[in-house]
Amino acid sequence: MLKMEVQDLSDDADYAAASQEGMLSSKKSSFSDLENAEIVYLKEKITINPTQYAADRISGKLKLIKQDSSLFMTWIPYKSRNSNARLSERDKNLYTIKPVSFTDIQSIRVHTPKIGWQYAVVILSSGLAYPPLYFYNGGVQEFLATIKQHVYIVRSSEDTNLFHINNFQDPLQFEKISLVWGKPRQSPLQLEEWGMFLDAEGRVVSPSDLKKIIFYGGVDHSLRKEIWKFLLGYYAYDSTFTQRHYLSTIKKSEYETLKNEWQSISISTEQSIKETQFKETKFLIDKDVVRTDRMLPFYEGDDNENVNTLRHILMTYSFYNFEIGYCQGMNDFLSPILYVMEDESEAFWCFVYLMERFGPNFKHDQSGMKFQFFALSKLMEILDKPLHDYFEENNCLNYLFCFRWILVQFKREFEYEEIMRLWEILWTHYPSEHLHLYICIAILKTHRVKIMGELMDFDTLFKYINELSCHIDLDSVLSYSEALCMSAGKNGAAAIPPGTPPVVA
Repeated sequence: MLKMEVQDLSDDADYAAASQEGMLSSKKSSFSDLENAEIVYLKEKITINPTQYAADRISGKLKLIKQDSSLFMTWIPYKSRNSNARLSERDKNLYTIKPVSFTDIQSIRVHTPKIGWQYAVVILSSGLAYPPLYFYNGGVQEFLATIKQHVYIVRSSEDTNLFHINNFQDPLQFEKISLVWGKPRQSPLQLEEWGMFLDAEGRVVSPSDLKKIIFYGGVDHSLRKEIWKFLLGYYAYDSTFTQRHYLSTIKKSEYETLKNEWQSISISTEQSIKETQFKETKFLIDKDVVRTDRMLPFYEGDDNENVNTLRHILMTYSFYNFEIGYCQGMNDFLSPILYVMEDESEAFWCFVYLMERFGPNFKHDQSGMKFQFFALSKLMEILDKPLHDYFEENNCLNYLFCFRWILVQFKREFEYEEIMRLWEILWTHYPSEHLHLYICIAILKTHRVKIMGELMDFDTLFKYINELSCHIDLDSVLSYSEALCMSAGKNGAAAIPPGTPPVVA
């Protein structure tokens, strides 16, 4: 990674001139005193030392201000009451840091010795640096922690005192840094915490906060049966206990009606074509269900009732959605759902809602898959242009080597418990409903040195990707994909065509 030369202007007279002329103010983002501006951090007695003399120290207020989705920093000097001060008020004001957007900040260098003064140097994208901000009463870590809540910040592995801000243009950078922003992976959501999200009648309060907790930690298995129904849309977040009980009763009756219809198809002229197709579907389902997750105790053994239930649900779905019918891969989606629900009707309806999101993956024209491959190519071009160009030069730009990842949402790449955790995280749609595409990029970028170093062509790459199954660290790839998603920002969102699965209502 190229290192930009940093010019520390703390004792340079030209610094004040540059500040006065506006060269150090934000250029990419503007700040205005609007009512939606919020002070998220305020620290008194933060000092700038314009000269080597202690008498010339200038103290002031350091603020972090959030306005809409932007974060700004400002430092304002106190007005002095000392008429004998060496620096005039005009001189002091020249060192004022007017609101500067973090989009214009390249990095922050900190100094936090066990003995001595703490300080931070804010370095702009231009390479200019503000004078060191001295925290004589401590507080540098709190300053960084607040920034991490609003801006994407990474610590350099080459210099532990240097933190990069929103600087992910260099595709190699992620291989040289450790991720330190936001929250680390947490423990799964437990019963006590889940109860705090329910009001007296059972409505979920603050679904967005709930989803964020699930994103960072997943859900304890004992709660999945209930919470997955919300994540998949079977239950509405504003529904009550009574409404959900009534819905389950109605849906159970509807399911039994659907199931009876396909089980009692009569041979007639009107139904002969449909029945022929239905028999072909039954053959495919029978062939697939006996190979679905049979290593699990839940599905193992001959004449396993859960395998029969898989078959019944898939047959019913093919009758329910006759246009798509059954396609290989649907069994992979259904297996964990049935394992969690342990109820045929509830598993069916949860599967129906999931297929509403991923049904385009199974259309005969494969339009859903094509949309995702296109989006994947565009995102890679944004996040790692050299790797994108390598794929283009080696006829890999169709991304068909990611076909299995996308079709069944990494079902065959992780252990069973991990895939359940990954899916519930993806279903939160935080920070994006298309996080699975960023996961693809995170895995590919993790292996980019080997891919490019060994000059892999499509066939070699395809084989290599398949061999990664059950050799991917889930927590690492989740953190990486979150970073990539946030780094891509609006450009990433704009690169994904409307209607790209998952299709969210």
